[in-house]
Amino acid sequence: MLRIGFLTSGGDCQALNAAMRGVVKVIQNNCEEPYELYGFENGYNGLIYGKFRMLTGHDFSGILTIGGTILGTSRVPFKTIDVPDENGLNKVEAMKQNYYKLQLDCLVMLGGNGSTKTANRLSEEGLNVITLPKTIDNDLWGTDMTFGFQSAVDIATTAIDQIHTTASSHGRVFIVEIMGHKVGWLPLNAGIAGGADIILIPEIPYDIDKVCEAIEERDKRGSRFTIIVVAEGAISKKDAKLSKKEYAKKLEKSKFPSVSYEIADKIAQKTGKEVRVTVPGHVQRGGAPDPYDRVFASRLGAEAGKMILKKEFGYMVAYKNREMTKVPLKEVAGKLKVVDPKSTIIKEAKLLGIKFGD
Repeated sequence: MLRIGFLTSGGDCQALNAAMRGVVKVIQNNCEEPYELYGFENGYNGLIYGKFRMLTGHDFSGILTIGGTILGTSRVPFKTIDVPDENGLNKVEAMKQNYYKLQLDCLVMLGGNGSTKTANRLSEEGLNVITLPKTIDNDLWGTDMTFGFQSAVDIATTAIDQIHTTASSHGRVFIVEIMGHKVGWLPLNAGIAGGADIILIPEIPYDIDKVCEAIEERDKRGSRFTIIVVAEGAISKKDAKLSKKEYAKKLEKSKFPSVSYEIADKIAQKTGKEVRVTVPGHVQRGGAPDPYDRVFASRLGAEAGKMILKKEFGYMVAYKNREMTKVPLKEVAGKLKVVDPKSTIIKEAKLLGIKFGD
């Protein structure tokens, strides 16, 4: 009897269901022994507290196009994984006990950076674990792409496209705040696809004077409007010099709901321009996966299913150089894939005339 557990952890995104379906399809079509499928509810919390349900092939029918996750998800920060809960429960030991209680042969975890660190911890504790790279941020080290990213790019780009018409009609400066707290892959790609004039990302601290200069240059060339894409984690050169604690205190005291509103206020003061801010927010991680993510997540799931049948554990399924591969969890855990300010995509964006405020 082959017994497989599933859990989805961290923020939700498109194609989580498609990826799990991919795993199950391979097991259904290629496993020569009986099998049982268990779904842990609400991420690692389900594994910690033994909240699960048995799944059948029917549960995975018709979910290829459905966003979110049929198992539910939650965030259990890795930094708290060794901190007992309010009742003194040892979370790591509880997860191990529930894994062994169900006599699982493998745990399939779909999650991002923090979730992968916990998966690696469980692997080090002796559990058979395989992970699938999920995040709209595309910031998981060891893989060229994560599922959910392309769908989020599509949605963010559509938001920027919609802003273009009203910005041009009114001759205003529009800021579109795109998700990306620590890394800028999503705002960078959506900004290029949406024809943004200025893109501000965490990896390239901006100078507000340079941003204003770029706006004024467009005015001189006869452009009536400016589209600025701002990552939610964008940071000024001045603030980048602060320690994490100092910057956190600054944000706590700020009168602005996000960095985009602070940037808008400074642009208005320095240029006299009308500035508007649009925040698509969680819309970017919602809805159905686009065709690319449906294919991509299915391929990742198929690769994970093959690894289960071959008993290859302790890996994250990855996509490198247009091919599916696997990367040891110990090499992935704790590493972020950031945008290199000297990368070719940044250089090409600058050749196109896009400014980064640097």
